[in-house]
This record gives sequence, structure tokens and C-alpha cells, in this order.
Amino acid sequence: MEGNSNTVPRTPSRPDKGKTPSKTGLRSNQKQKAQLDRFIPARSGMNFDAATFSFLKENDQAQSAEELLSPSKSAEYKNRLAEGLQLAENSSRILAFKKKAPPPPAGHENHIMGLYTNNHGPRPAKKSSRTLPTAPERVLDAPDLVDDYYLNLLDWGSNNTVAIALEAGVYLWNASSGGISTLMQCQEEDEYITSVSWAADGKHIAVGTSSSVVQIWDADRCKQIRALKGHSARVSSLSWNKTTLSSGGKDSLIIHHDVRVREHITAQLRGHALEVCGLKWSPNGQHLASGGNDNRLLVWDLGGREPVHTLLGHQAAVKALAWCPFQSNLLASGGGTADRCIKFWNMHTGALLNSIDTGSQVCALEWNRHEREILSSHGFSQHQLSLWKYPSMAKVGELTGHTARALHMSQSPDGTSVCTAAPDETLRFWSVFAEPAVATKKASSGSKSVLSSITLR
Repeated sequence: MEGNSNTVPRTPSRPDKGKTPSKTGLRSNQKQKAQLDRFIPARSGMNFDAATFSFLKENDQAQSAEELLSPSKSAEYKNRLAEGLQLAENSSRILAFKKKAPPPPAGHENHIMGLYTNNHGPRPAKKSSRTLPTAPERVLDAPDLVDDYYLNLLDWGSNNTVAIALEAGVYLWNASSGGISTLMQCQEEDEYITSVSWAADGKHIAVGTSSSVVQIWDADRCKQIRALKGHSARVSSLSWNKTTLSSGGKDSLIIHHDVRVREHITAQLRGHALEVCGLKWSPNGQHLASGGNDNRLLVWDLGGREPVHTLLGHQAAVKALAWCPFQSNLLASGGGTADRCIKFWNMHTGALLNSIDTGSQVCALEWNRHEREILSSHGFSQHQLSLWKYPSMAKVGELTGHTARALHMSQSPDGTSVCTAAPDETLRFWSVFAEPAVATKKASSGSKSVLSSITLR
């Protein structure tokens, strides 16, 4: 074995189990392990000054390489660089079309464009702003119009005909043709007209008189077909609910008349202490609002004999009444000179929702059927019409022109215009409301009359 040159070194034997290695062997192993895990440079053989000098010298040579080139060689280098990058020497734009892009072939459709735009859906229609008229669209003479705040002398029917009471007579003006006709004249001396109201069919009209009688007239034939008695004083307010005509008088009574039968009085409502100057049925025919010179606003149920709400918020006579067309339980009311307020009421609870001081007597109210707006007509001092946004009650604008208080106001069948009447003896027509976004279906001219079975006197 000793003579063999390929002898393999002997591996140190492991200590036997249970035997503890000697302290000398343990220290030797720890020292050997430390030398394998760490590298400790020998700084004694380094020259830091020489290394720093060499490093700085190499950087200076790299920075001054371009400076060592002659001007001609530097220019040649830049030119070759520009040619290699295909750059023009004086061009400020790297990418540019030398020629216009060729047009697409005839009949070409970009299907990719449709792919992305079809998901957008229809664009919302841009709401165009509208401006209020500065002057009435039309002015008609109305001589001898009675100057009395408590009367209701104007109504615009569904047949597009305006009825106006001028002292002792009622006159009809057809807004479509411009024709004028006389409906009736009072026969008794000192008698005058106190209220007018068209039926929903546009064929019959109710006329209240100072002699306490309510007359029903056929407008087409200009013929009186009924005379309804029951009041003991002038009839200052009227309102239709299908075949029922409600009348309010200076005797503080509200009377329901069924115009189809001979015994026409179906109910007498007592709740006001003074003249009933405002009367309006709700569009659904379930509630009747009444306003009086006693500053009270009462609300009655259909068929009820006692008011469901007695509202005492106004400080003057309540004549102006208007049911909201887009919220069935909302009622607007306006007060006279000592009040000047427009108030909004919740008819389910009788709660006052809002009140705004307009600064002048409120004579009439009309809701915009196409927008959330309400129009008011006023007395002293400007005799103006005021348009308000609802529910903020921000004033949209004012319309002026009357030289006396605008006592009466009625809306056209299409809901775009109003007619106002004043003691300045003029009728003024205003295109104040915007046209509806979607055309509404017009009522048939051949609609059945609600008074088809009316009983003659």
C-alpha cells in the first residue's frame, strides 16, 4: 500500500457517538469555518492616491474625445449621424405626411366605428333655453270689464274659444278663426255677469249673474237651456266636475247642481263666512277647493258635506286656486292685497309645504302643464305676470303690459298660452309656456257632450 502512487487520502473519522470532542479540535473547526465564510481584503497593499488619479484621468479622456475632433471632422460626424437617422437638417418635425392620405373607396363603410358607437345608445336631446316674450302676442279690446276682484269673468274652453263677460253680456272669441259672437245679454236692469265657466265638452257654458241665478247655455246655438236657482246673492265662482256644476256665491254657500235632472241641487256646503270667490275641482274630480273673502281655504271631498281641511294660512281673500297637473295632492293658492303670498298645500295631510311673498296682490294662478312652473297674475303696483320655477320658487321672469291689475287669467287648451283680462279694458294673449316635448293627442272634436240628456227649464 505504501508503494502505490494512487493512494487516496484517508477521510478523518467521525467522533464516536456519545464522545465529546476536545476543546482544541472545536476551536480549530470554528477558525476554519470563519475563513471560508468571510473575505477580508488586505488594505495594506492598496495605493488610494494612484487609483483616484487613474480614475479621473480616464473620465477626462472620455469627455474630451469629441473636443479633440477638428471642426471639419465634427461637422462630418454630425452629417453622417443625420443621414443614418434620415433626419432633415432644418426639420423641426420628425413625423410628417408629405402627401395627403388617399380617400376611402366609394361606398366604403367603417364597421369599426359602428362597433364602438352603437353601445352609446341615443344621445339625450339637448334642452334648448327659451326666452319669455317681452310683449303679448295679441291684444283685444274688452270695454266695460267690471273692476271687481271677487268675480271670475274669463274662461278659455276646450273648443279653443275664449268667453269674456263684459258688464251685462258674454262674448265669445274663437282663437282659431278670430271670429267674435255675442252669447247673451242680461234682460233685467242693473243686472250684470259675475262668472263664466266652460264645460269640459266645449259645447256648453255656465254663466253666473248678479241676480243669483246660474244659466246654462248652448254655445253653438247661443241658446239658454237651463236656469239654476238656489243662491240668495250673486254667483261669483263656478267650477265643473263632469255633469256636476258647483257654484259659490256672496251668500257664502257652495251648491252642487246635477244639470241632467230637474231637481238639480244635490248638496249645499256651508263652511265660509263671507263670499266664495274661488272655486276649483281637482283634475281627478275627487276634491273641491274653495276660497273666500273670509281668508279661508277649504277642501271638500266628493260627496262630503263637511270640509276635510280648513286652512287658515292666508291673511286676505283667497281667490287664486290651481291644482297641480303633475302631483295630484298639490294645491296652490294666492292671497289678496293684505297677504300677497302664494302658498302650496299637501291635500293628503293639509300641511303647508311652502309660502312665498310676491310683493303684490295675487289675482290668478296657472300651472305649466309641460314644465314644473307656475304663473301668477298680480295687481298693484306693476300689474305683472310672474313665472316661477317649482319647487324652488325662483323667478324665471316677468311679463308686463297691463296698466291695471290682471284680475283674470285662463290657459289655452294646448297649454302653451294664457289669456289675461284687466280693467284697462284689454285682453292680452301671452305665449309664455314652452311647447311640449312630445305632441299630445288632440281631443276629438266630436266628443260626446256631458249634457246630452239635459233637462230643459
